[in-house]
Amino acid sequence: MNKSIASELIEMARYDLQVREALLKEGKLSTGYHADMERVHLKNAARLDEIINAIGYPTLSKVGKEASEAAWLIVQHAISKPTLMKRCYALLSEASDDVNPQNLAYLHDRICYFEGRPQKFGTQFDDRGLYLVEDKAETIRLRKALQLSTHDEILIVEAKNLETDLHPHNKDFNLWRKKVGWI
Repeated sequence: MNKSIASELIEMARYDLQVREALLKEGKLSTGYHADMERVHLKNAARLDEIINAIGYPTLSKVGKEASEAAWLIVQHAISKPTLMKRCYALLSEASDDVNPQNLAYLHDRICYFEGRPQKFGTQFDDRGLYLVEDKAETIRLRKALQLSTHDEILIVEAKNLETDLHPHNKDFNLWRKKVGWI
């Protein structure tokens, strides 16, 4: 196990959450992607990419549980880096026996959300509530298989189908998605 990389990943994730908490307390996260938060995410994403190039994806056996979870958090928050998120999804899929399978589900849905496709596991929400799922019954089955929280099942069952354009409501969000390469 690579302890120095593990420590670094854990510290990167802690700092991300500290900045997020400070911005939340100041009421600065409700108006879009805050520049301070994006800077943290971009810096962490760049370093994670270097780590992956050096050791591969930081799996449980390579860096331990806490650091592997930290790497996943960094990937989840690397929303300005779709190529990295997709690369990590592929690497997580290949290493599925050595990563938390719930993390793979969350990352899959996160990518779907930013691409404007329905999600599979029902993990993503937006200002309208639960983001559209591909198949409600299959989503509930998959959530049970992965031991994801069952409290969202009622939201999945009651979710209304959205328009074909899954993000019609937010021009700025769509411009940002285009700028960073999601669409």
